[in-house]
Formats: sequence, structure tokens, C-alpha cells
Amino acid sequence: MDVDQAMRAVPRADFLRPAERERADEDGPLPIGEGQTSSQPRTVAAMLRLLDVRAGHRVLDVGAGSGWTTALLAQLVGPAGWVLGIELSPALAAWGGANIARRGQEWSRLREATPGELGSPADGPYDRILCSAEADRLPGQLVEQLAPGGVLVVPVVGEMLRVVADQTGALTTSCHGAYRFVPLR
Repeated sequence: MDVDQAMRAVPRADFLRPAERERADEDGPLPIGEGQTSSQPRTVAAMLRLLDVRAGHRVLDVGAGSGWTTALLAQLVGPAGWVLGIELSPALAAWGGANIARRGQEWSRLREATPGELGSPADGPYDRILCSAEADRLPGQLVEQLAPGGVLVVPVVGEMLRVVADQTGALTTSCHGAYRFVPLR
């Protein structure tokens, strides 16, 4: 399955508050509560393409919010894979977790982040990590959770980075345009 197919299979409207659902097709960020947003579809698609998710991958979704990106990732990895969404806001984590549960993708879940921990090292390593919050520097804690050959996509100081860990753990970083996100906390 490719990114376009996943975007059609997982409607953004299912992951928005009722007041925002009629705006689901707009290509802009929409509020989901707690000062957070659902990123614009074009940005989400670009990030997923950079991530290059394949069937069977183990994926971490940091800043999962409403669960939309977690569900998209679950669509891409299929039942042979596994996706964990992490969200710092307890209210959003509960709502996002319920949204994921409704999809019936048993190979995915969304839970509240552990205070003081970035990502979920105990559940790693991960083939792919998507971070939907802007870091002020490359988050080493997430890099450490990559499996050999793993890919991390993260906005850092306004620029989208793709970080690839080779089989020895050496990193290759490339830049992919300017983006704005809520801050990584």
C-alpha cells in the first residue's frame, strides 16, 4: 500500500472534533484541543513518504494527538507490523487511543507518554519513527531507539529532517524543506 492509498483509507474527519469535521478536506492544520493541531494533509503525506514505511515494520509515532497519523502508519505496516502512538497530553492520549481502538487495527495502539521519557525505549527498537512536533535539536533519545537501517522523520528548528541509521548505527541526515509544528516537549 502506498501513502495515497492509506490517506484515502483513513479519513482525517474520523480523527477531528465534531466542530472541525466539515473542514477535514482543507489542506491546513486544524485544532484538536489542548493547544494541539491535526497537521495539514499535504504535510502528513510528505512526512510519510520520507519515512518510507513498509509492511511488517515496527513504527513509533511521537506526538500522535488524535491518532490520525498512528492509523495511517498502521494502514501502511498492515497486520504483520506494529505501531505505537505516544501522546504527552492525557486528554488527547485518551481520545486518540479511543479513535485507534475504533479502527480495529489490533497491531496499533496509542497511549500517554511516560513523563520525562521521549518515545518508548522499552518497546523499541523501531524500524521507523515519526515525530510530529518540532525539536530544537536532533532528539538523540529518538535516534537511540532506531533499529539498524531505521529512519526517523522529525522537524528540527523549522526544517524537516530525515535521519537514516545504517547497519552499523552511523547516521545520514538530509533536509526536506521548511515546516512549522507545535514544539516537542
